[in-house]
Amino acid sequence: MAATTIKDVAREAGVSVASVSRALNGGSGVTAETGQHIREVASRLRYVPHAAARTLITRRTHTIGALLPDLYGEFFSELIRGIDLAARARGLHLLVSSSHEGADDAAAALRAMQGRVDGMLILSTQVDAAFLRANLSASVPAVLLNSAVKSKTYPVLNIDNHGGAYAMVRHLLGSGHTRVAHIAGPVGNFDAQQRDEGYRAAMAEHAPAMPPHVVAGDFTEESGYRAGQLLLAQKTRPHAVFAANDMMAVGCLYAFRDAGLKVPQDIALAGFDDIPIARYITPALSTVRVRIADLGRSALDHLAELFEAPEQSIPSAQTLGCEIVIRESCGANLTRAPST
Repeated sequence: MAATTIKDVAREAGVSVASVSRALNGGSGVTAETGQHIREVASRLRYVPHAAARTLITRRTHTIGALLPDLYGEFFSELIRGIDLAARARGLHLLVSSSHEGADDAAAALRAMQGRVDGMLILSTQVDAAFLRANLSASVPAVLLNSAVKSKTYPVLNIDNHGGAYAMVRHLLGSGHTRVAHIAGPVGNFDAQQRDEGYRAAMAEHAPAMPPHVVAGDFTEESGYRAGQLLLAQKTRPHAVFAANDMMAVGCLYAFRDAGLKVPQDIALAGFDDIPIARYITPALSTVRVRIADLGRSALDHLAELFEAPEQSIPSAQTLGCEIVIRESCGANLTRAPST
């Protein structure tokens, strides 16, 4: 059977095509009684408005694009969940793509989504001012997440990576763990850079006689496992390890277990993000809590304001606070300590 068209609805309802369009798109020009009649006919005929045609009329797709560096892992699933919940509350749909940390992939994803979305949420290490000028139309509203970009055009929403890392390392040192090592995130990643700087600042201020001890990671469990093995193979073993994210902390935990060490009795461990699994592993992971879903909600709300009330929206940089959550893995008895 052929799909029902707007002309079929107009013929059955005894009105013009323009009246059907106005009634189904919430426009003026039809009475409440006529609008109700048209909607009943459309429902009975199972008429589904053509998205592309509606976009031409309203200049809105009611769809948001999200460009992320990856879609794997609990951090990104929580972020997407937060974005999607906020989008649904506003009657918006979500289109998600990933750059896989490649500039070409990021550019292709941005270009593919333009014309299909009302605005973009962008979290990518590839994004800088020049990249945005080259690959994103000035007519497309966008919000940048966890970005070093300083822009008068795009709002930027960051988390307090530096402050959170500083607070956790300060806590570890204050608990008697004088040798604290750091498993860093990938080179060139803004979050990883800020967390590394927070670690180094805390070491310099609270353990000035102890040089920073940093091993490389890439935010995956595998890199955390390898980093844990490397730390144990070195001549002087650290008292505690601060991983730049929870996924690496989990990998590191299993490296310690495979080597026969107990956490926190033999070595303390902490992470960053507070992904859902962090509280359920054994021992439960001390970490820096980022309210990941709230980050997604806030980003979506910022973006919606850009195209719903552009005259009232002033691009700005905002930093969301975080807090340290103390569980069994760092060997302390506290339940929570603030980062400020």
